[in-house]
Amino acid sequence: MMNLAALVHSLRCSLLHIESRLLQAAGLDRQLAPALAVSGPSLLPQLAGEEEREEQQSPEQPPGVLDGILWMAAPKKRRTIEINRTRRRADSKLLKVQPNIEPCPECGHLKQKHIMCGFCYAKVCRETAVIRQQIKAMEGGPLKAPTVETVVLYEGETPSQQDKDKRIVERPRKRPAWFSY
Repeated sequence: MMNLAALVHSLRCSLLHIESRLLQAAGLDRQLAPALAVSGPSLLPQLAGEEEREEQQSPEQPPGVLDGILWMAAPKKRRTIEINRTRRRADSKLLKVQPNIEPCPECGHLKQKHIMCGFCYAKVCRETAVIRQQIKAMEGGPLKAPTVETVVLYEGETPSQQDKDKRIVERPRKRPAWFSY
């Protein structure tokens, strides 16, 4: 009978040890347990009486500077609906008329003065992307680019004397009117 009790005790200790190791591996502490917090003066009436005596003995303190902070920021009166609507629909919040809008001289789309038209800009971007793809195909890689300037020649154009030392990219189409040389 004694051996059986010792065996059960040993088994229980082993299981507790395994449980503590698992909790430790999971990052939990086995020593943490739920705590009970109680209010002291309600349980201990002699302490509550001492606090009341201290309040009676101490003279009343003047109000502090920071006592009214919480109630100072609250609105005292409700804004009327007229004032709210005036604030919401103020002239400063309306859309401004832009006098600097004009039609593009090339395509006719609306644009701001002194700024390139968005439609024309997209055309230039497409043509530039095609030229860049052709240059990339000529080079064969990003690290094989020559250190000379690049000149784009369209169909029917011949290189000038200034273009002899430059890299020439030929495009098999007529030069667009907006693509100046």
